[in-house]
Amino acid sequence: MIKISNIRKSFDDKEVLFGIDGVFKPGRTNLIIGTSGTGKSVLLKCMVGLVEPDEGVVLYDDRNFTEASRNVRRDIRREIGMLFQGAALFDSKNVEKNVMFPLDMLTNMPKDEKLDRVNFVLQRVGLENVNKKMPSELSGGMKKRVGIARAIVNNSKYLYCDEPNSGLDPKTAILIDHLIKEITYEFEITTIVVTHDMNSVMEIGDYIMYLYQGKKLWEGSNDEILDARVKELQDFVYANKLMQAVKDRRDEG
Repeated sequence: MIKISNIRKSFDDKEVLFGIDGVFKPGRTNLIIGTSGTGKSVLLKCMVGLVEPDEGVVLYDDRNFTEASRNVRRDIRREIGMLFQGAALFDSKNVEKNVMFPLDMLTNMPKDEKLDRVNFVLQRVGLENVNKKMPSELSGGMKKRVGIARAIVNNSKYLYCDEPNSGLDPKTAILIDHLIKEITYEFEITTIVVTHDMNSVMEIGDYIMYLYQGKKLWEGSNDEILDARVKELQDFVYANKLMQAVKDRRDEG
């Protein structure tokens, strides 16, 4: 479980996050949603230590990450997997070496055990026999699958996904959503997805936090979001759905 309490962040004189609270549970797909510039990415960076909050606390299973020593932070970071926007694979490394990278960096595991683990996670994301392919030989959806495999190869307890459907066609985006949800449930991972994609919200949103101008205006599940009586959230939901419908119609034409 990840718990955040009163997270505040300013840059110069501009306050970006206004005291955000939330609880992200294991075995659930937890989504942070909102329009661009509303603080989603800043909150994520505060949670993983890329940005230090001005106030507030981030707890990983009751371990205070915000005030932890460098060694404790390092230990917690070893339990975190990241799926970056665009997958962020190393162009000069083949699939096998990309997925093995966290094991090389964070463990002393023997080479044969690393390879077994790499093959296991590649098989789990539906990518057998692609070990020697280069990223340039992969489709966008395959790159995302490799990114997911790399994110969980170290038996991650916590998984962050930053706009996982960015650049994907609707069919592939749904497949990636379902894969993230399946892996979350199967391995009891605490998964946090930052997105503005309403299809993702409706497909996999077990818990949803809606941010608006740096404030949390609503939280709930995908079963509750369409009935939420928050004007800003309703505007976001239906504008997003309209834009998606127009895009789908254009793709079909």
